[in-house]
Amino acid sequence: MSNLKEILQNKKICNSIWFMRQAGRYLPEFRKIRSQNQNFIELCLNSDLSSEITLQPIKRFDLDSAIIFSDILMIPYALGQKVNFVKDEGPKLDKFNLDVFLSNDEKSYSQKLNPIYKAIEITRKNLPKNKSLISFAGAPWTLLIYMLGIKKGKSEIDLTKLKKFETSINTIIMELIKYICIHIKNQINAGADVVQIFDSWAGLIPQNKIKDFCYVPNANIIKFCNKEKIPNICFPKGIGENYEKFNKFVKPDGINIDFNIDPVWARNKLSNVVIQGGLNPNVLLQSMKEIEEGATKYIQAFKDIPYIFNLGHGLLPKTDPDKVKRLINFYRNF
Repeated sequence: MSNLKEILQNKKICNSIWFMRQAGRYLPEFRKIRSQNQNFIELCLNSDLSSEITLQPIKRFDLDSAIIFSDILMIPYALGQKVNFVKDEGPKLDKFNLDVFLSNDEKSYSQKLNPIYKAIEITRKNLPKNKSLISFAGAPWTLLIYMLGIKKGKSEIDLTKLKKFETSINTIIMELIKYICIHIKNQINAGADVVQIFDSWAGLIPQNKIKDFCYVPNANIIKFCNKEKIPNICFPKGIGENYEKFNKFVKPDGINIDFNIDPVWARNKLSNVVIQGGLNPNVLLQSMKEIEEGATKYIQAFKDIPYIFNLGHGLLPKTDPDKVKRLINFYRNF
């Protein structure tokens, strides 16, 4: 049994460290591949390169887990919505068409995503048996933000645009849950050990809608994972003290806290769950003294309970790989 799977299923205390976006722009070996592959969607669908990128941080740092190199927007892509990644602007999706969305079928959807499953198979063969392989998917709300084009600026949503989908949003969410679960199962069947559900924009949900748009959809996905015996981690980023309600309602195996959550608060309020992450990725842009102080806060807070060391968001492009290596050594020698 993989290290991560054992921690999540058996609530076992053991050392485990990996990082969100551990395969990414801060690594020169990744930048080299990316410079030769300008189309991001095509790169995600190149099974050999996706696997190679997934393994880069394992080869460099000997981390405990690999997370498959892909993107949460592969789901809208497979559901017929064109996805473009614009330099310095991020992802841009074509206008959402409800009829096209509802006309999808499971077979063609899975076929479009098959290169990801092939990448998982290749990675599993090349990954040491004691290393975990993590698959992932975006949660419905976070996918909707992009699919419906309702994000306004960096930290708010366009409520007028959201209101336009008032009559269809529940139908869209239920369909997304179905296709997210298919994608999760396919990834596990291909050789992944664990799934992480990224609700990266959960913090933008209006408070009166947080149950309908965050707790309930995530709970449905976790019920599916539990039925299929799939170890799972949720990351409802930005919901503040609602983490406590989320945890009680959704009941995931693991929960990733963001960097605005106090680790001592999390320790006291989040029960019957394995806590993961928390460290602000900006800390890794600072001195080693500050990095070690930041890491110590989390290691100490969770020292005698099951805890997976990670960040409160993904590694930043400006991160020095040497500091990542030194942080890993600091954690392992603590």
